Amino acid sequence: SDHMENICGYLMKYTNLVTGWQYRYFVLNNDAGLLEYFVNEQSRHLKPRGTLQLAGAVISPSDEDSHTFTVNAASGEQYKLRATDAKERQHWVSRLQICTQHHTEAIGKNNPPLKSRSFSLASQGSANSPGVQRRPSQNAVSFFNVGHHRLPTGKRVPIMQPDHLVDVREMMSQAEGQQRDLIRSIECLPASGHLTSLDQDLLMLKATSMATMNCLNDCFHILQLQHASQQKGSLPAGTTISWLEPKISLANHFKNGAAQNFPAEINKPASVREEQSIAEPCQLTREPEEINPDEELEDICDDKEDDLGAVEEQRSVILHLLSQLKLGMDLTRVVLPTFILEKRSLLEMYADFMSHPDLFIAITKGSSPEERMIRFVEYYLTSFHEGRKGAIAKKPYNPIIGETFHCSWRMPRSNVATDAGTNSSAHSPSEQVTLPRDPEGQGEPDYYTVKFVAEQVSHHPPVSGFYAECVERNMCVNAHVWTKSKFLGMSIGVTMVGEGVLHLLEHGEEYTFSLPCAYARSILTVPWVELGGKVNINCAKTGYSASINFHTKPFYGGKLHRVTGEVKQNMTNTVVCRVQGEWNSVLEFTYSNGETKYVDLTKLSVTRKRVRPLEKQGPFESRRLWQHVTESLRDGDIDKATEHKRALEERQRNEERLRAETETPWCTKYFLKDGDGWVYHKPLWKTVSAAQTQQMDSN
Repeated sequence: SDHMENICGYLMKYTNLVTGWQYRYFVLNNDAGLLEYFVNEQSRHLKPRGTLQLAGAVISPSDEDSHTFTVNAASGEQYKLRATDAKERQHWVSRLQICTQHHTEAIGKNNPPLKSRSFSLASQGSANSPGVQRRPSQNAVSFFNVGHHRLPTGKRVPIMQPDHLVDVREMMSQAEGQQRDLIRSIECLPASGHLTSLDQDLLMLKATSMATMNCLNDCFHILQLQHASQQKGSLPAGTTISWLEPKISLANHFKNGAAQNFPAEINKPASVREEQSIAEPCQLTREPEEINPDEELEDICDDKEDDLGAVEEQRSVILHLLSQLKLGMDLTRVVLPTFILEKRSLLEMYADFMSHPDLFIAITKGSSPEERMIRFVEYYLTSFHEGRKGAIAKKPYNPIIGETFHCSWRMPRSNVATDAGTNSSAHSPSEQVTLPRDPEGQGEPDYYTVKFVAEQVSHHPPVSGFYAECVERNMCVNAHVWTKSKFLGMSIGVTMVGEGVLHLLEHGEEYTFSLPCAYARSILTVPWVELGGKVNINCAKTGYSASINFHTKPFYGGKLHRVTGEVKQNMTNTVVCRVQGEWNSVLEFTYSNGETKYVDLTKLSVTRKRVRPLEKQGPFESRRLWQHVTESLRDGDIDKATEHKRALEERQRNEERLRAETETPWCTKYFLKDGDGWVYHKPLWKTVSAAQTQQMDSN
């Protein structure tokens, strides 16, 4: 073929976080189906520094930029490469894909039809035999032939393929042919014009279709091996795969410090375990609990999500998961692997957006409606940086229905800005705020208290409600968020559907706001977080509004994490403040009087939240509920974390099934349904209104 050509040249190769990117000389050997690289062109006659078998590999252009692409070999090894420009990347990607397709097809042609095959597993007797386990050192050819061999004539094992497996093989052959036709059609498109072979969506389609077909082949081999194993009697009839069943005693799961006796619980009948898992939560009260802030202690937990090891080691799991997804697919009901989880619940992540309570309290101290709106925009934009834990795109735990999270912050009154010119906290380099102690019996404390409560009010759809208040300043915020996640190819998008309202009772003002979308990019390599979309903040009473754009990085060029916005008076259409910068770095505020203020988010003072100790928390409070998962993740024991996570999810499904059978509606604890939204059961605006009414009656 004219397209089968040996190419060579310099590419940048990503090594690790320490070494970073390095120039290496790459050679594509079409005859051998190999991608080799050398330190430089002069060392080409020496032994290659690295070699990848391309048969069964997946070549994926990255959406990180227009120059980067990855080569994922069937053995699990990966090269992350970068060309000098988009044209050179497309040249390498096209030639690599052609070579990969050629050698992958050659493997299929060199193997006998399925009807004349038998299985080495049958003679080995167990699926755990070393001969059928995949090892990192296996090359693509040995991987695609795993478990198959020809038997001498007259010694064939009498194992016949069931008709449905033969039918599946025929359908897969048809799908493979259609996939090859699709690739050829895309590559035959012109290099310029309205629709080109460089189109981002088409490149994504090529990569995901190849990954899907490879995964289907893997699954088919598993079915064949399982059938052969059952024919030989290695799996007794009625045997189930143990990891599909909950392994944790839910009765013990909620007893902090109690010894867990897994074997004894596993031996109990499933019906007994299920009754235990359902009975206990049914006995819990759903009455709202008043949390005493004095019982809360300053949080000492500091889980940084900067370890990429687990993501690197589990790339094959990610590829397997991606192969089961379709573009635009709703991920709400998809169970994601445990190793990509953060060590906190989504409800706690919402609380971490309040880590700058000085800026939050300062909003109501603005001397004019204009200043209060600008202060709210400043607080809003600074909240996202601390809400994320590290640069890697890990996912917080999905809260189970009825889960709650409580915390509070104490902020010295002297640290809160009182006018536009004194915002010392915005430039303070300190990482922690030291509180003055209030001498006992001296009346009002020297600090403000901001209390926070969140609850998962719905499971399908997943809706969270959260509420925060500062009684001393007569201000509170109420919000509900429905997280809708979708698969977008090489990234995952999360839409935050819902609305929040900030109440400044001292001024009788209400500020409505929404939240931006979030994206996990480059999920096959080093995933990172990006925010995108337009959000609006409005105050109907004062006529001020703000429009904020979170810009996603364009395919060609552009900056990461860029945000722009403006505050204006709607009646006069006058812009009173403009903002630009990066939501996780430096923001620049330019006011109508010509003044400019810079806010370095990396140097903003962070006030640690205060949380009750685990032993004082209820069984449905986030940290106690997920404590075993969190501890296992800290210890690096992914399997154990998965067991605990699966037990929680199984209990939630059992409870949901029971409520459906008995037609029992779910009763929330802290939030009440209000139209399409959810409102805290005892918001500050109702308390203040009741107090004012009582005072008027007494007068």
